[in-house]
Amino acid sequence: MTSPSPAQAAFLQHDAQTGACLLTVHVTPNAIKCGIDGMYGEPGRQALRIRLQALPVKGRANEALIKWLAKELGVAQRDITLVRGASSRQKQLLLHADAAAVARWERLMPS
Repeated sequence: MTSPSPAQAAFLQHDAQTGACLLTVHVTPNAIKCGIDGMYGEPGRQALRIRLQALPVKGRANEALIKWLAKELGVAQRDITLVRGASSRQKQLLLHADAAAVARWERLMPS
């Protein structure tokens, strides 16, 4: 497996031994459409900014985030776990992804 590029390293940490990835995101709920909207934060402590259509009520935004991310990466929703930030805009997710899913990060990277 390849290691993340320098741009990814700020928000994506990949463990080649286990295949797990720790992803840091900043979520903007109640958006017009779901998608990546660049980076959030200062260099070295950045998160991937993701806009979600879901409202931040009763965990709907968290569910929508996991569902959207699983679809974009081509992994099962059960392979994505919210580990930090359930009630915050700043979240960390643990992804148990194979090499093909990790390679898809290039497609998701903001330009």
